[in-house]
Amino acid sequence: MFRITTILASALLLSTLCAFAQHNISGTVKDINNQPLQKVSISLKGHKHTTFSDGNGSFHMEDLPTGIYTIHFSHTGFQGQDIAFNTDSTRPVDIVLLPSLEQLQTVEITGRKEIGYKNTNTFIGTKTATPLREVPASIAYVTKELIQDQAAVRIGDVVKNMSGVNQFTFYDDLTIRGFRINGGSTTQLMNGMRTFTGFWKQPMVNYLERVEVIKGPASALFGNASPGGVINRVTKKPLDEDRKSLSFTMGSFNSTRALLDFTGPLNEDKTILYRLNLGYENAESFRVLQFDKNLVIAPSVSFLPNKKTRINFDAVYNKSNSRLDRGQSVFMGQGLYSTPISQALNATNDYLNEETYTVMASLNHQFSSRLAFNLAYLRTGYTEDLLEHRSANENARDAKGIEIPSLIARQVFVRKKNPASANASMYLTYDANTGKIEHKLLAGYDYSQATLSPGASQMTATNYQLKSGGVAPYYPADSLKYVTYEYKTASGEKIVIPKPNVPSFDLLNPNNVLEDMNRYVYTAQNSAVQPTFNSLGGMYLQDQIKLGALQLLLGVRYETYTDRRNYKKANQKKVNQHAFLPRIGLVYTATKNINVYGVYTRGYNPQDAAIQSNPASGGPFNPIESELIEGGLKTEWLEGKLTGNLSIYHIIQKGTLYLAGVRDQPELYLQIGKERAQGVELDITGQITKDWNIIANYSYNDAVITEAKGDDSLKIGDQKPNAPKHQGNLWTKYTIPAGKVKGLGIGVGANFVTTRNVSLNATQTLPGYALLNAALYYKVNKVQLQVNFNNLTDKTYWVGGYDYLRLFPGAPRNWQATISYTF
Repeated sequence: MFRITTILASALLLSTLCAFAQHNISGTVKDINNQPLQKVSISLKGHKHTTFSDGNGSFHMEDLPTGIYTIHFSHTGFQGQDIAFNTDSTRPVDIVLLPSLEQLQTVEITGRKEIGYKNTNTFIGTKTATPLREVPASIAYVTKELIQDQAAVRIGDVVKNMSGVNQFTFYDDLTIRGFRINGGSTTQLMNGMRTFTGFWKQPMVNYLERVEVIKGPASALFGNASPGGVINRVTKKPLDEDRKSLSFTMGSFNSTRALLDFTGPLNEDKTILYRLNLGYENAESFRVLQFDKNLVIAPSVSFLPNKKTRINFDAVYNKSNSRLDRGQSVFMGQGLYSTPISQALNATNDYLNEETYTVMASLNHQFSSRLAFNLAYLRTGYTEDLLEHRSANENARDAKGIEIPSLIARQVFVRKKNPASANASMYLTYDANTGKIEHKLLAGYDYSQATLSPGASQMTATNYQLKSGGVAPYYPADSLKYVTYEYKTASGEKIVIPKPNVPSFDLLNPNNVLEDMNRYVYTAQNSAVQPTFNSLGGMYLQDQIKLGALQLLLGVRYETYTDRRNYKKANQKKVNQHAFLPRIGLVYTATKNINVYGVYTRGYNPQDAAIQSNPASGGPFNPIESELIEGGLKTEWLEGKLTGNLSIYHIIQKGTLYLAGVRDQPELYLQIGKERAQGVELDITGQITKDWNIIANYSYNDAVITEAKGDDSLKIGDQKPNAPKHQGNLWTKYTIPAGKVKGLGIGVGANFVTTRNVSLNATQTLPGYALLNAALYYKVNKVQLQVNFNNLTDKTYWVGGYDYLRLFPGAPRNWQATISYTF
């Protein structure tokens, strides 16, 4: 009995000693080049033990009870890593940390794994992955989750969620802080690279991870750009985990859409990743004769041959068949509501066929944990095949030359063209420390060119029929030379009017019919599509400096712009322009939740090459110059789940072109002396709770002409076209997390804009409007049902316009129903 008791006591004592035995963990941390890393944070998950590696990369933890631990390693610029450790082991823990490619890459090549309305990092502000709150600039964005929740189809549906961004027309045509940008120019970006989308039709957004806008002239990083800002389309990138989704949508105006999004690894080692987005749309419109048939194919592949290198390939192909909608015309002198918003001036045989492709390849290579090289190339091609009956931008006239309120003069365009652009970018980034000061250095060069090759052509039918058989502009003094006919006015009076080459559109008896194209007299108008070539090359340096709570951004770009006037002709002449573009930004961390920032930058934007080369434009014109002063607050709340940003800005621009509005010189431009935009913007984005998402914004923008010459001085003080002084938006979604109706969600939103001018003539204005939208969601396992209701109050409104002959009304009340399956 004594022996058994002794054995039991000994066993109990031994187990007690083992339980209270103390153990140590030692090891080293190195980078991929076998160099030691210092100041790496090493912690035990679930415990308070924390230490840091020394100058040799070594670390040591003492007095740990027996057990199994998870050791977490983290270091700025590197991917975090967890290691399981058993105290029974006597081996040291030697680990290699991989660099974070998101920190040093030139373009966004790593798929975003965040889910929700909030985005944490941006590349567009500094060309390196930087937290948004540390960028001294105002950057607005919309994520794919918000796009899906609102069932947004095009950029015009998306931009209402961004402060200071507004539609100009139906087309891929926007204003940012009162300054116009459009898809037909190469001042738009895709993944941070210069591109264009074609002007007429807004592309679908199903292949985009998010849409973002860097406010103010971004010339110091990307070359010539609008002083209002630059829009960047970020494509969806491959992920290293399997995700697949299918969705089908039907709704108002006989709309149907089908979307596919597949991503994941192609091999067990996850060294080859893919993503494929497909989109198909077949939709009519509330507008007469308008329709859209679109096909989008967007594949993306990532290849990781080793731990230091990543290669990406992205492509987007978009085929569009539609008609070109030139807008609504109203009775002269009778106001906006004198014709229905459904009215269009097309003929049945009109068409617009477009194809756009972008192909992008990028390489990221880590020479060391501090030094990286980035190389990227993007090419964009576009083809346009157009036939349209459209407004001649004026009313038809009687024999005395007096405008007839009910008749809209029409013209016909037949056009084919195939512009293209290419953009190459390369630069090095290097992280360095000088004492307590951290530096993120960037040095690089980029080159882009845009061409319209020979072969583009345009035939135009316009003017009035001559008795001799030709056509000519109408002059009342020569009225006997023209063919005439009788027209019955709204009052019943019969008047004699000259017969147009293309039948005028009668607002009293609208008739969209199949027109006989053979009876028109055409003239070549190739000045609008003559060959052009322009290129842009820029060297830039940037340093992001950090000292404690203070961060300083210093950047400079030297740019050369080349325009080959009379391109491909015997008298071709190369014209160079140069610009020196500085950017200075400051961010100060006032508290844990609040950063204060300020920025000064200059912009430079050569005039459009086609306008410069057109002898009828009145050019050549001097380049546009701009500068921005901006300051504000960037805040984070609710443990970083909700952000609130405030910006105050002042922009000056010199040298903008506007159409002169001269009857006999429709292509003549004016270069107005000076413009100013200043205002305030407020943006709130993120989550209030895990199941409650919100985005809200408001902007005040005072964008006016401040200096002009001659008759143009009458325009001083006018608000710029399609630039509302006030606009705002709210969208919120709540999903019930538990109970019998778990998975049921509701979304509610509203947006408004105030009165806008539609031209430099302040007497032509569009009324402000407020729209109410809503959505219902129900998710069961992997299936979600979604119904969106837009313009619930059936408000009549206009998103933009050029004048009262070219107005762009918004859609009446409509709905969309979507079923999606994720697996």
